[in-house]
Amino acid sequence: MAVEQTQESGRRLEHLLLRREIEEFLYAEAALLDEPRFEEWLTVLTDDIRYWMPMRRNVKFGEQERENTRERQDMNWFDEGKTTLQQRVQQIMTGVHWAEEPLSRVCHMVTNVQIVQATATEVTVQSRFLVYRNRLQDETDFFVGKREDVLRKVDGGWKIARRQILLDQNVLLAKNLTVFF
Repeated sequence: MAVEQTQESGRRLEHLLLRREIEEFLYAEAALLDEPRFEEWLTVLTDDIRYWMPMRRNVKFGEQERENTRERQDMNWFDEGKTTLQQRVQQIMTGVHWAEEPLSRVCHMVTNVQIVQATATEVTVQSRFLVYRNRLQDETDFFVGKREDVLRKVDGGWKIARRQILLDQNVLLAKNLTVFF
């Protein structure tokens, strides 16, 4: 009995330490996006990243499986890989990107971090986010939702291999969608 309790305590401690490590990674990523250090942010993405945000629909009760547009079948807000994300960053950093000149002031808050599944090299994580954006003098946007990330251990550090972003709104109220989530 004592051996089983010790093993269970060890597993719980290992889980808590992993969750804390993942939380620190997500907070550091949010700081890269807020500061904005986009080129550095690109380095925490795997080369085969899948970065996508389905559109949401209002559906009748019992039809929740239709609420989100389908992956690789329907139109999405984002459905990108690393090359497209690099191109978006390059465009913003030219200083002549009409939707981001001057750059928006952005604050990412990440919370409710939960490890869904973990192996030695990959972790599936769910979290909630609030992204505040202020543009020019009087444009203010709030993006609220949840993410599901697959993080992969690469060269001793975590990288994002997949990110699904679900906004908690089905009509985009912002004038554009240039922020990274």
